Amino acid sequence: MANLAGFLVETARRQPGHPALRLGERVVTYAELDEYSARAAALLRSEGVEPGDRVALMLPNVPEFVVLYYGILRAGAVVVPMNPLLKTRESEFHLTDSGAVRLLEWHRAPGEGAQGAAAAGVRHISVEPAEFAAELARHDPLPGTAEVDGEDMAVLLYTSGTTGRPKGAVLTHAGLRHNTEVNRVRIQQMTPDDVVVGCLPLFHIFGQICTMSTAIRSGASLVLIPRFEPGAVLDAVARERATVFEGVPTMYAALLQHPSEADVSTLRLCISGGASLPVEILHGFERRFGCAVLEGFGMSETSPVVTFNHPDRPRKAGSIGTPVQDVEVRLLDDKGRDVAPGEIGELAVRGPNVMKGYWNRPEETAAAVPDGWLRTGDLARADEDGYLYIVDRKKDMIIRGGYNVYPREVEEVLHEHPAVALAAVVGVPHADLGEEVAAAIVLRPSAQATPDELREYVRERVAAYKYPRQVWLVDQLPLGPSGKILKREITLPTP
Repeated sequence: MANLAGFLVETARRQPGHPALRLGERVVTYAELDEYSARAAALLRSEGVEPGDRVALMLPNVPEFVVLYYGILRAGAVVVPMNPLLKTRESEFHLTDSGAVRLLEWHRAPGEGAQGAAAAGVRHISVEPAEFAAELARHDPLPGTAEVDGEDMAVLLYTSGTTGRPKGAVLTHAGLRHNTEVNRVRIQQMTPDDVVVGCLPLFHIFGQICTMSTAIRSGASLVLIPRFEPGAVLDAVARERATVFEGVPTMYAALLQHPSEADVSTLRLCISGGASLPVEILHGFERRFGCAVLEGFGMSETSPVVTFNHPDRPRKAGSIGTPVQDVEVRLLDDKGRDVAPGEIGELAVRGPNVMKGYWNRPEETAAAVPDGWLRTGDLARADEDGYLYIVDRKKDMIIRGGYNVYPREVEEVLHEHPAVALAAVVGVPHADLGEEVAAAIVLRPSAQATPDELREYVRERVAAYKYPRQVWLVDQLPLGPSGKILKREITLPTP
């Protein structure tokens, strides 16, 4: 069965009464999820949705997201996940660019999606739980799943648009099934006994595949958390006796700093991705909560996992591990040649997880995958055991007076300071040097430190050209929808 939705059908047959989704007091069993998604497929067909049509989904982490996600796939259509916080012009762009035929939006959304749909000429459907349940009841379940080829598009996932307008990554049924299986068997070793905390946004590839799809393939229970708040997450782990938590570095930093005394001893595995996890935060989290954190690397274009610190191999703190099953990686110079051992190069990926390309963007696809190897834009090095270490994003590298400065190296030093909660190192224009190193810093609650003190702390620990000449304190750093720090949106201090 090539259809990604087949995972749900198979699990529902094996364990129909097992809890699939939990949200507060609400519990949805696998039999119910299977039936609801089959009714959703029938609803979409009654709306005129045909196999291959794109259907946009603009919901938070609620059961209706999961029902509709699999309903769209069962109907043979393509899921276009969209951030519920998108503004009108952004919604219009996603809908127009994807050629979506419907937008399904959460009823409590501020109306930006509806306005975007109106501007794009796309039918908008508001999803309110009671009304949606009543509508589903009017449709007989669509049996089975639509026949698809493994290379057919399952999800059209728009990138964050850090280098311009977002691009739609074409992700296939086969690629997403492969990555789900790798997560289930080789990485998370998940079983029906697991309870997984789902606070990563499901419209993002990390939460969608590593959390939702892997949990459903495994028959585990997925605890949905619509909005990340550290105290609420820790309480949910204790209440639901969760065994697996997955998050991005800013989430781990927030959990580490929260004063909660919730009992989280049931956790057996924590997974970090989305960005590099500072080693100091990793060790601090493990000391406090007594659960190992395994770090990996992935991106929207790779469905998402590329490398991981596999649980059955030695773990190396600060490393993104080694390639997952069937995936190959190389480190390349600017001319596409392999770099010498120990040198830094751009990480390139080849495997069944790599996207088919960018939707309707042949030139950008050719630039990203010029020779069958996807250029990730991340600079990395490999050690003697083949473990990979992300040095930084290629575009984030700072060139100060002809010297390369990798922000992550400086950030790691800043995170070692006891007063620092989060740090972001960026390049700022300089008339003589081209760029100067600067750092925006969030202090821990009740901690005190001056910019001069922090600057001196780094200066004593790195080469003279690397330490930040400009340091300023901020209350918070701008975060993207998945919790990544958005360096391009950091406001520089007024001179």
